[in-house]
Amino acid sequence: MKLGAPTVTTPVAKLSVLRVSHPRDASRGLLSCSRRCLLEKEVQVSVQTWFCCRKMLFLFLLLSLTDGAEAQRVFGLKKDDSCICEVNSTVWMFPALKYESVLQQIHTCEASLSNLQQQVALSRQRLPQMEAQVVEVWKRLQPHQYLQHQGLYTELTLRQLDHELQQLETHIRELHKQLNNTDTHTLYTQVDKLRSDVIRMQTSDSVNMKTVREKLRLLKNNVESCKSIPADYRGVDRYCLKGLIRSISDPVTTKVVPQGKSYISGSWGKQAQMSSEVQKNLYWVQPLLSSHIWTNMLRVYQTYQDFMSSSNHRDFTVASSYSDPSAVEGPGGVLYGEALYYHCYRSAEVCRYDLNTRRVHRVALPGAGFNNKFPYCYYDCRSNSDVDVEADETGLWALYATVGNHGNLAASRLVWDAEAESLNVTQTWRTRLFKKAASNAFMACGVLYATRYVDEHREEVFYAFDTATGREDNSLALPLEKIAKGVSSVSYNPTNRQIYMYNDGYLLAYQAHY
Repeated sequence: MKLGAPTVTTPVAKLSVLRVSHPRDASRGLLSCSRRCLLEKEVQVSVQTWFCCRKMLFLFLLLSLTDGAEAQRVFGLKKDDSCICEVNSTVWMFPALKYESVLQQIHTCEASLSNLQQQVALSRQRLPQMEAQVVEVWKRLQPHQYLQHQGLYTELTLRQLDHELQQLETHIRELHKQLNNTDTHTLYTQVDKLRSDVIRMQTSDSVNMKTVREKLRLLKNNVESCKSIPADYRGVDRYCLKGLIRSISDPVTTKVVPQGKSYISGSWGKQAQMSSEVQKNLYWVQPLLSSHIWTNMLRVYQTYQDFMSSSNHRDFTVASSYSDPSAVEGPGGVLYGEALYYHCYRSAEVCRYDLNTRRVHRVALPGAGFNNKFPYCYYDCRSNSDVDVEADETGLWALYATVGNHGNLAASRLVWDAEAESLNVTQTWRTRLFKKAASNAFMACGVLYATRYVDEHREEVFYAFDTATGREDNSLALPLEKIAKGVSSVSYNPTNRQIYMYNDGYLLAYQAHY
């Protein structure tokens, strides 16, 4: 709107006050002037209202910049030398809603920009790490680029395999000189053939490494079997010649842990060394007192009657604290003769605690996973059950898993040398059973048995690996009735052929039948 300049007709005689209400206070405001006000293309005011109308014109000029501004003709009423006008101020109302909408968009854009800046900063921090990982993976893959281009394993891998077979061949040759029987001769022939296959692979373009490695595993197991058989137990315990366990009875012993059934993890049983006359009637129990994972105590009862009545017991302090390097970790201990064998605190070692001298000896299990890396884990993982020490007619065993064996169960024989006062690993068998696919395991007559969860009141023995033959059987279905859902440990005792289960604070015993 274009406004004309006001016409001055008389000297200034009086100034009137201009009053306009705020647009948000009312839709209509009061405008006081000294005479009638005209609002259109031209505004004429008297000299008396010049300064008053000058302010009003400035306000109207501001409001006219808004969209949809219109001109009005306003008539006033003269009263007491004053002109009172009513003006509709909504015509020039400031677009507050649009202003707030634009302001909200600005705030939203600022927030989005801030978030984007944070993401960019985080990406700049992570990018060097990702680049380093890519470089590291590339370095590791670079030696194996031959696989991608030719479809073959590297010559280095084959040379390592050939070297391993050569060592095995030398070992079998020495064993054949000592035993000189058909089994060792057959083994020597098989290894020689396998080595010839590997040499042929190095010069040809056909290879099946998985098959070769499986054959190597079987051969190693057969070598260990040849080293351990004949007179150890077969002439003494004829029932072992009958084969695998045929059935397992219902529980013949049921008892709550003496320290209370709130201790859901631990192990228990009868002293397991067959040749021990002095300690042959001892019973023991070892709940894990700290976080269901660690303990430093062992409770021993002189007889079965004392055990059932929870009387006449003797407590042994295995270590000074739960976190001592000699403390017990996991529910995999066994009392064998006059010593407790168990998994040492946060290590890949088996400890031997002598009940008489109170001294601790230990031996490392090569490559064994620990610190909850390979626990028993079927249906429900049992914390820190990585290493499980067992006993049977042949002696002591350590059951565990290694990365080299892809997390599958391995069984190592343990031998205590009393003269040298040292604990040793003498032989190791490797199975194809993934350790986390079992709820527990035990040894009986040189056979490794594994259990799994069926329901809250039943476990079953489903797998067997015979160290004497290297054969596996995963078709078993021998039920073990239980009281509670969780199973902490399952162990076999060769002195009475009973199986002991630590069942979430309940102690159960079963009779095994061959």
